Amino acid sequence: MRYLALIIAVMIVVPTFGQRKKKDDDGIAPAYVEGIAYALPRTGIKVHVEAIREKFEPGPYAAYAQQLLGIKDVRNRASVKWSVSAVKIETFSEPDPQQVYKAMGDIAATISLAPNGCLAGINSAGTATMPLQVQSNKTFQQPDLDDGFSFDYFSDTPFLIPGDSTNNFRPTAVGMEQKAAEAAQRVLDCRMNQYDLAALRIDGEYPDGKAYEVSLAELKRTEQNYIKLFVGRTTTKTETYSFDYVPEANEKNAVIFRISDENGVVPASDLSGKPVMVEFEPVAGLLAKYQAEAASENPDAGYDGVYYRMPGVANISVIYELNKLASARATIAQFGAIAPLPEDLLGGDYSIEFHPETGAIKAVQLK
Repeated sequence: MRYLALIIAVMIVVPTFGQRKKKDDDGIAPAYVEGIAYALPRTGIKVHVEAIREKFEPGPYAAYAQQLLGIKDVRNRASVKWSVSAVKIETFSEPDPQQVYKAMGDIAATISLAPNGCLAGINSAGTATMPLQVQSNKTFQQPDLDDGFSFDYFSDTPFLIPGDSTNNFRPTAVGMEQKAAEAAQRVLDCRMNQYDLAALRIDGEYPDGKAYEVSLAELKRTEQNYIKLFVGRTTTKTETYSFDYVPEANEKNAVIFRISDENGVVPASDLSGKPVMVEFEPVAGLLAKYQAEAASENPDAGYDGVYYRMPGVANISVIYELNKLASARATIAQFGAIAPLPEDLLGGDYSIEFHPETGAIKAVQLK
């Protein structure tokens, strides 16, 4: 058993020794080719939306508006309506996960990257100090703030009146028609008081001008509050949102968010609303021209793994129910072409800067 262990040890040691000796005799160290990974950027759009909510609350005496005050076609159903008041389009850039490369060999020691990992320069600091962009979306609504308004505050008539001996002193509910009649009388009283106040002003019996203005304003406010018991009231609230979207290279349109009558501006995934589309119209012929001119006959093109982008240009439109809410013309990196940097520029004699936002070449200078 001892001899068997010795034989196995010799078989392991001898080949290892031979390999090490051969390596020393040849004097050739193994070569490891490493590189630095980087990404080319892609362009996204950020759509800022301002929406207004109109909420209607019917008055409790809507059914008596025409009979008591002569107001016709009074709405008697609660409703909520949302409308878009403003849309703004901006762009941002981020690394493209479909366009990640590795700069190989000696070139890897000369490149500089932006904070987001995109190529910024070769033999140059370039724009590597460009700050990171912060993306933030708001896809929720702020809670409604209670403004303290209540229709009950403008009713002087109690809901119950004490009973008497005829009904064994049991409280009796006041009818809606009676309460509506008393509210209508308040409206008429306010109007008559305004007339009397104006008459006194004309006759010179109201010397204090400021007191007159305050009294008149209070009468008008009281009148409008009582009228709301019949015609209802409408309140508005403004909400702001922003949505990010990154189009694919050949994408023409997509749903970016939706508008719901009940819930307002909602994400694209919420099917309760009608779609708001974003449409892209690339500049015709630009991509084909890029691809034709960037074609290289050099068999070593791209050997060092350094690529740049020739960004495209597109018209962007935000459309809702066939209406164009906003439009813009912007540079879209992924709508362009990608090409390898010429190998002749990578020998160390040139300083090259790139736009980290688009991946395009910014400058080429002889060192």
